[in-house]
Parts: sequence; structure tokens; C-alpha cells
Amino acid sequence: MLLQVGGKRSALGLLAIRRVWSMSRSAHTAPQTLEYKPIKKVMVANRGEIAIRVFRACTELGIRTVAVYSEQDTGQMHRQKADEAYLIGKGLPPVAAYLHIPDIIKVAKENGVDAIHPGYGFLSERADFAQACMDAGVRFIGPTPDVVRKMGDKVEARAIAFSAGVPVVPGTDGPISSLQQAQEFSNSYGFPIIFKAAYGGGGRGMRVVREYEELEENFQRAYSEALTAFGNGALFVEKFIEKPRHIEVQILGDKYGNVIHLYERDCSIQRRHQKVVEIAPAAHLDPHLRDRLTADSVNLARQVGYENAGTVEFLVDKHGKHYFIEVNSRLQVEHTVTEEITDVDLVHAQLRVCEGRSLPELGLKQDKIRINGYAIQCRVTTEDPARGFQPDTGRLEVFRSGEGMGIRLDSASAFQGAVISPHYDSLLVKVIASGKDLPAASAKMSRALAEFRVRGVKTNIPFLQNVLSNNQFLNATVDTQFIDENPDLFNLKPVQNRAQKLLHYLGHVMVNGPTTPIPVKAKPSPIDPVIPPVPLGEPPVGFRDVLLREGPDGFAKAVRAHQGLLLMDTTFRDAHQSLLATRVRTHDLKRIAPFVAHSFSNLFSVENWGGVILVWHYCFLFFLCFLSPSLSPSLLFDISLLIASFPVFVRFCEVAKENGMDIFRVFDSLNYLPNMLLGMEAAGAAGGVVEAAISYTGDVSDPTRQKYSLDYYLKLADELVKAGTHILCIKDMAGLLKPDSGHLLVSALRDRFPDVPIHVHTHDTAGAGVAAMLACAEAGADIVDVAVDSMAGMTSQPSMGAIVACTKGTKLNTGISLEKVFDYSEYWEVTRGLYAPFDCTATMKSGNADVYENEIPGGQYTNLHFQAHSMGLGNKFKEVKKAYAEANKLLGDLIKVTPSSKIVGDLAQFMVQNSLTRAEVEERADELSFPLSVVEFLQGHIGIPHGGFPEPFRSKVLKSLPRVEGRPGASLPPLDFQALEKQLRDAHGDEITPEDVMSAAMYPKVFQEFKEFTRTFGPVDCLDTRLFLDGPKIAEEFEVELERGKTLHIKALALGDLNKAGQREVFFELNGQLRSVLVKDTMAMKEMHFHPKALKDVRGQIGAPMPGKVVEVKVKQGQQVEKGQPLCVLSAMKMETVVNSPLSGTVAKIYVTADSTLEGDDLILEITE
Repeated sequence: MLLQVGGKRSALGLLAIRRVWSMSRSAHTAPQTLEYKPIKKVMVANRGEIAIRVFRACTELGIRTVAVYSEQDTGQMHRQKADEAYLIGKGLPPVAAYLHIPDIIKVAKENGVDAIHPGYGFLSERADFAQACMDAGVRFIGPTPDVVRKMGDKVEARAIAFSAGVPVVPGTDGPISSLQQAQEFSNSYGFPIIFKAAYGGGGRGMRVVREYEELEENFQRAYSEALTAFGNGALFVEKFIEKPRHIEVQILGDKYGNVIHLYERDCSIQRRHQKVVEIAPAAHLDPHLRDRLTADSVNLARQVGYENAGTVEFLVDKHGKHYFIEVNSRLQVEHTVTEEITDVDLVHAQLRVCEGRSLPELGLKQDKIRINGYAIQCRVTTEDPARGFQPDTGRLEVFRSGEGMGIRLDSASAFQGAVISPHYDSLLVKVIASGKDLPAASAKMSRALAEFRVRGVKTNIPFLQNVLSNNQFLNATVDTQFIDENPDLFNLKPVQNRAQKLLHYLGHVMVNGPTTPIPVKAKPSPIDPVIPPVPLGEPPVGFRDVLLREGPDGFAKAVRAHQGLLLMDTTFRDAHQSLLATRVRTHDLKRIAPFVAHSFSNLFSVENWGGVILVWHYCFLFFLCFLSPSLSPSLLFDISLLIASFPVFVRFCEVAKENGMDIFRVFDSLNYLPNMLLGMEAAGAAGGVVEAAISYTGDVSDPTRQKYSLDYYLKLADELVKAGTHILCIKDMAGLLKPDSGHLLVSALRDRFPDVPIHVHTHDTAGAGVAAMLACAEAGADIVDVAVDSMAGMTSQPSMGAIVACTKGTKLNTGISLEKVFDYSEYWEVTRGLYAPFDCTATMKSGNADVYENEIPGGQYTNLHFQAHSMGLGNKFKEVKKAYAEANKLLGDLIKVTPSSKIVGDLAQFMVQNSLTRAEVEERADELSFPLSVVEFLQGHIGIPHGGFPEPFRSKVLKSLPRVEGRPGASLPPLDFQALEKQLRDAHGDEITPEDVMSAAMYPKVFQEFKEFTRTFGPVDCLDTRLFLDGPKIAEEFEVELERGKTLHIKALALGDLNKAGQREVFFELNGQLRSVLVKDTMAMKEMHFHPKALKDVRGQIGAPMPGKVVEVKVKQGQQVEKGQPLCVLSAMKMETVVNSPLSGTVAKIYVTADSTLEGDDLILEITE
């Protein structure tokens, strides 16, 4: 059963060899009387690019063409390229259709086909198919059935090669049928060995075994794969040669015994024994070895009387010895490179030989075949190299190929709109590059691949580009282990796909409306803001230069010594955050930043970042919101920071400072000193100016309100100054500072700390902001916060223009030009119109002095107003405000700054939604399902409030829940930033920035959602705000600048009808070319879904207490639950609520899953008692 090489004895025996030689010899020496019979009609029993390749050759020769196709291939291009096309294999699986010989022969006979070309794969090496053609009187364009049989049987082909004196790899002399036979071979020759399919190629049914323990599994896998691919699981075994080159020789024979070679191809670059890149000729091949390879190939072909095209394949070891492995009795996928270097059309030759022409008649004589340059073929496939070359399927949304001199493309399904099927080979297009030498051909191939744009499915192009840039490839020293030994080939450059992703986003907005939650139905203004003129050159010197020159301590002294009042502009952050139920996009901030730098260099600073702003930008506006100081190099950038986990905060301060933040306003929502001291330490260590902020509430001028008295604030200030703050800040988030109270507080602080700069921040909700800030300035404040006029007032900061005008000509003169303020204000007035759906004026027409009673912070006042409207409580906002005051008392009279203000707001809305009074909440605290934020506050998650927690309310709500003792976060282990970065790179690729790591550390879920959004929709920050929020109108034309020098010209064309999959096709014109995207219509899908409501009179039916999304279901069907046990968590408008069981019993049925979107009273689950 064994065949040996060299001096070893062969089990075939001498007589068997003589018989093989005698049969072979007679096959090509017998006299033949042939005549030329023109072919008039050719069928290709194949699909895809090889079918089209043959059709083109037929058309050039004036031959009519016939295609066959399966039911799954009705839309494939090959059937459209033929003169006629017919369905085969109706009702059969996709591959089986092309293997159904009776159907193929029937179509050929019924339609007057003279000859059938088998292509490659499928039936191309099936002798029974070749014989069926002959029996039907149809010519088979290939070798005779007998030769196909001999060459298709790899064992017999090896015997013929051996008899012809061609070296072969040691192996079995027949197909093996059992694992025991494989074990016998491995015992004789040792490992490694290789299983090969006896009746097919292309790498299928091929498995390398390196040790005994792997033998059984690989035998079974190879058998199964061969059976699936070729209908026969027969295998044979060979000794595996380590790291050989895979060299194959193209041969061509005719019916008269003439055989020539067309030189060799190097197919060593393989993945799992499947060729990836082919080169002709083989580089650095010893001329004597080339002669031996070609001579052996021609001799072997003559031995069997080979006619038509074929390939003889060899392995060449590192010593230059070559071994025959097989003959492919068909046209190869890589025949193209041979055509390019020899200028011989192999398909033309196949057809002419089949007609009866001789090679000399065709001008094909060995001495006329010359090598001209080099050619490379890359097989572009719809496979994802990052996922083990897993095939990808779907619709080609974009297809743009690389072309130009020296490039040839052979394809079939490579066009926009084509659907890549999962049923067949993943080959998309063959790219062939030719050049005078290998480097020239490589350069052309690299250039062509770089020009490709394939969107909608993954391709292996990034991998091929890595291969072409690899030094081992460029030096032509590759072998069959090249891919396995070069893991760097899988360091893939991400495909940007920016334009198509943006079209997906625009289409999504056109079909489904804004991705950002819109509180009211107002539309963004159609008018775009105009940027005021900006002078050329560098902006004037500002306070940032003082900081850079003298450091934080010197900077603080300069501020204190400054004559006049300094202003901080909050327009870039807190102003718009307070007026709008969203955040202004960086797109709009960047446009006006240069004007601000040139016109307001004597501002103290520009506030442009806040602790909560990151969440909103990630959640709803989908961009990271650090504003580069390069846009305003002379201005100080101010950042407001809420203290949380210390290790994370330390790193955050470092990253913020690296990104250009200068002043760190450190605050705690409860004025919890341990938190603040850690924050000050971190900000100072990062090199920033430390501005410790005292969060203000109450009224220091009212002697009846003693919890937050003047003495309380002075003692707190003592601790902050002692800790080394550079600037002392009063942070009045609710706008409670009246002129008298502001004057009193600032005067006391100034008397106590004459050398420390004082900075005052307030809101203008009651309308007294300008008066209060002027009073603070008169009392000794160095800096007050303002917003440009069109973004000032109401829940925002006091007006910049008003302060500038009121102090002009006084000792408090700001030195700011009113004319520049007016220009600045005009830009923001128009920009504000773009955010009309979020503007507080949509639901609120003025400020309100009742803020002195309810103490709602400015930004929260706006958000609560919108939340009330979104939850159907718009007509109850007055009740919400009253409930806010009551909730504040329930919680012990808190300082209300994010997040403590949110906790009070959540409780207030909960009370209004459920029609609860303060007394009822206190009475039923042990059974109500409180908002999660309230529960966590009472547990101590944000610190200990001044005066302690309210009792017995706290104990009744928490029951047995754990409590946090001391500073929150103190017990947290240090975060391993390196491990987190590695985790992010593994999940999102190598383009992870320090800002990404920081964001993921603080808000892991939000950051993950942000990355998923940008992966789907691309750089939406490039879009104008109106387009981002509302999408384009039909026939609207617009431009999108991706980066400097790269601008997209887009026109929205049409919106298609709803298809069966619930999608609409949206059509665009992009840079003059038609593009379309398929978008799922979420509203249409929602209309098909009806969620049951909870019946209020049925005790066990648990309904949603508010509209929202299910975050987590905490129980399972059939589970026993106790009264008060958490059932699920809902989220709406940034508020999470735990729904607790109102009774004990068994969960009978659950109606929701995680991510379910619910309306109020939608049924969550049923409990039976």
C-alpha cells in the first residue's frame, strides 16, 4: 500500500509500472485522423468570473455563448453576459445545482450547444462529466475523459509521474479508507504528514498532522471536507515537506501529440493550502531548476497524451529539489498571470484546440514562447482577515475598482448593488498587475488595491496590502509558511468608509427622525450662522501667556493684581448647557473659536468642559468634546470637575491638562471636603490652576436659614485655602445669590483672604444675575461668569454685554469691546436657532423668581421642564417645582449641584408621576420603588451631606441594603489603565487614544455605545448641525468636509417604499455618483408591535411606572419573589428606576426583555400570590 522514492522498493511492482508506461505511450503514439470542426455555441458549466472569462473569449472568436445558473444565482452577472441563459438544478441546494450532470447535458442538447467548458471547480475535474459530454455528442473543452480520470485520481497521477521519472513525495499508492492505514503510514515515515482529497483540490480536504494525537481528528475533518466539496471523501497521505515553494507549470497540448509549457507560476503564498497571491514567473528560480520543472511537466503530459490546458504542480524544498504533487486537468484560477507574461490567450487556445487546431497552426511553438516581465494576481475575496477570514455576505453598497496601466480585472459580482451570497466561493474580483520586473508589478498592484472602495461587506484587501508591503515578499523569498510566520500581516489598517457611513446616518435620520431625543416638535432653523471676520495672523496675548510664563502661583498673583473686573465666558459650556436640553456640538464651537481668540484676549478664561458634559456628548451628540487650544491659543480654558474615584480622577486631570485645559474648577455636589481635597491634589499635580469651588445654596442674608450660614461657608473656605487652592470660587448653580447676600459673602471672604482671587459663578433664572454679579464685584470679587448676550439670561449666566456696559468707565472696567460682543452675539443667536427643538424657550418663556423657593439649578430647570413635557407632565410643571422643594426637604435640604440636584429632581418627578405627597412618601417609604439615584444617594454613593442623612426616611428606603461608610471610592482598587487600554484595543482596534481610555474608565457603558455608534455612522461631527439633527430634504445639495482638502458633495435624491424586511432604500448622489443605503424603518416596525398594558385593578400585574427602556430584568419566570424585591430596572431621560415587587408571590410571566422600549403602564410581568 506504500509508494517509496529513490532507492526504495515500490509496492507498485515492475509489471505495474511497465503497464502504466505502455498504456500511456500508446495513448499519444497511435495514428489519428482528425478534422477541424468549428465550434458555434459554447456552454460554460460554471458561474462567476470564470464563466464570464470564457464568454468573452468566445465572443472575440465569434462563438455564441450559453450560461447556466442555479435558483440562487438569478441575479448574477454571468447569466447576463451570455447570449442565452438557462436554469439548472431546480429545487436543489446551491452547489448541487452546478454538479447536476443530467440537467447540464439536457440544456446543452436542447439548445444546440457544440461544446461545454467546465471552468474550474465544480465538475471541471470529473471524468464522468467529460464522458457524459462525449456520450451526448457535445465536445468537452479539456482533456479526454480518460486523462481527466487519471489526473483527477491523485494516486494514479503519482504513479504515472513516477513511471515518467518525475520525483514524487512519499505517499500511499491509493486512497485510504481507514484511520489505521493512516497510522501505518505515519509509523513508517513519521510526522509531519498531510491528508489530501483524492478527487479534488483548492485546499479542501487538506490537513497537516504534526503529531500522533492530532491524527484521528484531522483524518475525520479532511474526509468530511472532501466529501462535501467533491462528493467523494477519499483521501491519500503524503509526507509533508516543511516550508517548500509551491511552483506550478502551465502546459498546453493538442490532439496531435504536441505539448508545450508556458513557464511557471509561484503560488507559495497560501492560507490553509488555498492560494492567495500568485506570481509569474517565479522570482529567483535557478535556471537549471526551471528547465527541470518544465521538462518534467512536458514529459508527464506527453506520457498520458494530454490535450488542452492543464497545470503540473510541484513542491520545491529549501535544497532546490522538486517533487511532483498533482496535475490540475483544467484551467487554473491563476492562469491570468501566465497570459500576461507570455501574451498567450489560454482560453482562445483551449477553444481552438477543441476545434481540432494544432498548436503550430496557432503559432504556439516552444521556441516562440517568451517571458516578458512579471505579473501578480491577488484574489480579492469577501472575507474578514480580522476574524480568521470568515466569509462575509451582504449587499455591495459601493464598488469602485483600481484601474490604469498594467492592471487587469476579472470579476463577475463586483458592482454596486450586487448581493454577495453565502452559498458560493467568496472570490469577488481577481486583480492582475503587470510590470517589467517584480517591484514594478508590486507597485502597480499596491496602487490598484489602494484605489478600491468596497463597502457593505468586508474584504481581504487590507491583508493583501500588508502582503505586498512585506519585505520578505518584496525580496521574493516566500514559501508556503509565509503567512503563518508573519503575524504582522494581520495588523490590518482599518477601512475608514467615512462617506458611506455618513450616508447611512443621513438616511437613518431621513427615515426615522433624529438620533438625538427631541423634546419638542420644533424644527432647526434653516439659516446657517455667519462667522464674523477674523484678522490674519496670531491673536493678541492673553492671560494664558501669564500662566505659561509664571506658573499657577504667579498667575494667581497676576489675577489678584489686575485692575478692573475679569470675565469668564461660559458660552462654550454652561450657558448653552443651561438654555438647551442638549449640548452645543463641537462643530459649532470650533467655527467661532478663532474669532473669540482674536476679539476677547482680555477675558479671564473660556469655560468649555464640565464633568457631565462628556456623557451627553457621547450619548446624544456622538463626539468627544475637548476643544483644542490651538483654536484659541491666547485664551485660558476652564474645566469644571465633580470629584469621584480618585485614581481615575488623577489620570483624568493629566489627560485634560495634556489636551489644553488650564484651570480646574474643583467642586463636590455636597461640599464633601474629603472628596474636594483629593480633587485639588490631583488637579495641582497635573500642573493646572486649582480653583476650589464652594457650592452655594440657601441665603446667607436670611438669619432664619442657619444650615448653610455665612459661618459655614467661611469655615469651608478656610479648609480650601489651607489646602492650597490658587483661586476661591463661589458656585451658585441655582442663581440664589441676591445682591445683598452676594455682597455679604464676598466681602467676608475678601476680608478673610485678601491675597486669594475670588471667582463667582451664578445663573440668571430670577433675572437678578447682573445686579448680583456687580454687587459681588464691588465687594471684591476678581472674576464673574457671563455668557454672550444671545446665550444669556433665564437659566443661563448674566449677560456679557450688560456687565461690559455697566462697568465701562468705572474702576471695574472689563476692557472688552461692546462692538465685538454684538458680533459674537449675532453668531450665537443664529446658531441657537439650529437647536430650536431643545431651546428652553420652546416650553418656557421667561425666568422665574420662584427659584428662590424651589432652588432648582439653572441647567436642571431647563431639563426638568423638558422632561416634564416628555413624560406628559408639561401641564404639571408647577407641581414638579413644588415637588422639587418637597423632595429637597425629604432628603434633608441638600446643596443642589450635579449629581445631587438630579437626585432631588428624580424624586420630585417620581412624586408627581405617582401623585404622592411628601407625607405619603415618608409613610410608604418601605414599599415604594424609588428612583435608583435616590436609593444610591441614601446608601452614601456620593458622600455624606452636611448635617447627615435624613432619618427614619433613609432606613425605611434602604431596609437591608448596604451602606457606604466614609468617602465613596476610598475602597475601590486602583484601576489598571494598561489593562483597560489593551481591552479597548482588542475590542475597537489600535486607534485608541488616551482620551478614549479615560472615557471608558469613567463611563464604560456610554463609551461602548459611542464606539458602536461611530462604527456604524462614522464622523457625524463633520455634518452641519441642521443636517445632523434633521437630515437633508429631498433634492437638497450640500457639502461635508471630512478633513482639509477632502470634501464630499452630496445630494439627497429619493426615499424608497417599505420592503418586506422593514427597510427603505434611500438614494443619494455622492460626488456625482449614485449611492443608496438600506435603512430599517423603526417606526414601521414599532407599529407592528402592540405591547399589553397593566390593568390597575389586577393586583399582580406590574406596569411600567414611566416611559423608558428596560435596562435589566432581575427575575425569571417561575421564580419566587418577596415584597419589595427588585424586578427590573428602567431608564428614561438619564434617570434609572428600580421596579420593586408590591407583593410576594411567583413570577407567572415576563413580558419584556433587556432593551425593550416601554410606554407608561406597559405590562412588565405578572405575579401570582
